[in-house]
Amino acid sequence: MDTAAPASGAALLEPSADAPLDAAERRRLLTGAHHDPHAVLGAHTVPGGVAFRVLRPYARTVAVVVDGRAARLNDTGDGLFSGVLPLASVPAYELRVTYDGGETAVQDPYRFLPALGELDLHLIGEGRHEELWRALGARPMTHQGTRGTRFTVWAPNAAGVRVCGDFCHWDGTAHPMRSLGSTGVWELFVPGLGAGTRYKFDITRADGTRTLRADPMARRAEVPPATASLVDESCHEWGDEEWMRRRGDVPVHEAPFSVYEVHLASWRPGLTYRRLAEQLPAYVADLGFTHVELMPVAEHPFGGSWGYQVTGFYAPTARLGTPDDFKHLVDALHQAGIGVLMDWVPAHFPRDDWALAEFDGRPLYEHEDPARAAHPDWGTLEFDYGRKEVRNFLVANATYWCEEFHIDGLRVDAVASMLYLDYSREDGQWTPNEHGGRENLDAVAFLQEMNATVYRRCPGVVTIAEESTAWDG
Repeated sequence: MDTAAPASGAALLEPSADAPLDAAERRRLLTGAHHDPHAVLGAHTVPGGVAFRVLRPYARTVAVVVDGRAARLNDTGDGLFSGVLPLASVPAYELRVTYDGGETAVQDPYRFLPALGELDLHLIGEGRHEELWRALGARPMTHQGTRGTRFTVWAPNAAGVRVCGDFCHWDGTAHPMRSLGSTGVWELFVPGLGAGTRYKFDITRADGTRTLRADPMARRAEVPPATASLVDESCHEWGDEEWMRRRGDVPVHEAPFSVYEVHLASWRPGLTYRRLAEQLPAYVADLGFTHVELMPVAEHPFGGSWGYQVTGFYAPTARLGTPDDFKHLVDALHQAGIGVLMDWVPAHFPRDDWALAEFDGRPLYEHEDPARAAHPDWGTLEFDYGRKEVRNFLVANATYWCEEFHIDGLRVDAVASMLYLDYSREDGQWTPNEHGGRENLDAVAFLQEMNATVYRRCPGVVTIAEESTAWDG
């Protein structure tokens, strides 16, 4: 976050004027439609020295501080400040920004190299990143010796993406993200930001209109009906080592298996995850059950529901506490000898305009064919299982719950609606597959990949289909 600036040292020479920014490039930058803001913002060597360019709307002045000495940049309008200093190479520097309310010292986000590696980008491009949550979303980290948060988002159809939040009064003008090659991933490392920061992505669509979206990969969300994402950093220390070590010793299908299904928010209304951890394990153990099955815990907009229309696939609902609080509940159940299953909903998602629907201006997570995208029963949208990045989003999500939250099993909801192209559709409302059949081959391939990945990575975990037809296996 911005901090109070140190006292000004001896001033550097007044910077000379920088070459004016090309009018088209300036317009793209100011309208949030620039694919490479790092090429024009930050510090770059030029004939005669080093050029500095900063975009800080509402600032009265901006100075560059090198070795404790400040040089005020020239105000070129629209929140842009620039100048050239007679330096041989780009130095270590910070910015001193003066607003009506005072002066702050900040690190420049545009002096940092990309904080996402080439291997991550390669795996994302191939749809094979099994730990996608470590690459996309908001991740606190130390980058080039500076503490901050790396923001990354997949938005291949966007003309530009900016990150905004509490830290910039929800105006993303000063924080445009860069496009990383042909992957459709946008990235920005913002120094000084950490856990608890609220944020969203300000996406400029191809037609120039804009949309403000929660992070599809957010690991924490605001308490609904608020819809912002939160930067999260786990501090939980697990105490279920013995459970995890022994979980895979006996195949699930050969062991006792008696399940108590529970909707956490209404089991004993008003309890948080941590209060539930004090009451639920003993209650379930006393009844003689071996497992609990949690109805969906992923974030969802309507609190009056059971949670089957998910908007935050990587975030436990904030209604009952933080992600670490949910880990505490799972930990307590394991230490009481109780396994934890959860209902997982990869079949569909709601149409809320701050979430996944037409995320970057076009169908992205949903199928491009409106007839294939619209779920006939629930007014929701079906995932496009044939798109490798969407399949990766869901396969990694299954792994995420099992690895990050120690979940012992996934009960996959509404499998029949995924498997059949004619599910709840009349003749003429669906198109057969390439073999002339009604099976959704993309969904079948997705479920096979999900099962193979989870069983390989997570010994002892079981997957269970909620499937209402006679599909063998």
